[in-house]
Amino acid sequence: MAEKKIVELLVNGGQATAGPPLGPALGPLGINTMAVVNKINELTEDYAGMKVPVKVAVDVETKTFEVTVGTPTTSALIISELKVEKGSGTPNTAKVGNLNIEQVIRIAKIKKQELLATTLERAAKEILGTCVSMGVTVEGKDPREVQVEIDEGKYAELFNKAKE
Repeated sequence: MAEKKIVELLVNGGQATAGPPLGPALGPLGINTMAVVNKINELTEDYAGMKVPVKVAVDVETKTFEVTVGTPTTSALIISELKVEKGSGTPNTAKVGNLNIEQVIRIAKIKKQELLATTLERAAKEILGTCVSMGVTVEGKDPREVQVEIDEGKYAELFNKAKE
């Protein structure tokens, strides 16, 4: 049974390089680092500009590898939707942007398999919780208000469409 070494990294989507953190982590395993870098970039190009968790499983004997890509963090997806640099340092007073409910649902769909939520509505409420801590309004309101509106069924039609 061949031994596998697992290397877990956080890389910028589509922009991994043979330098740190990748090179030093893979170099000692004796595999073609550039082949791994190219594979990571190919698999993460859709997440350009976002930090993406990547797992590289290396078979030390055969020098073969397998790359698994996670989804970017919720905050990275929110930042990408808003086209801003980062969340607010003082979320209670300074707002960095506003998402519409469709954007929240889109992020919820991307993240749903990794969240504890059992429904798309609950996943969206988790995303809204992240919006609160990042200083992001939704539909021009405090995300907590939108969570209540979801419970009241205000966006039911949009959620039903998104599930199709």
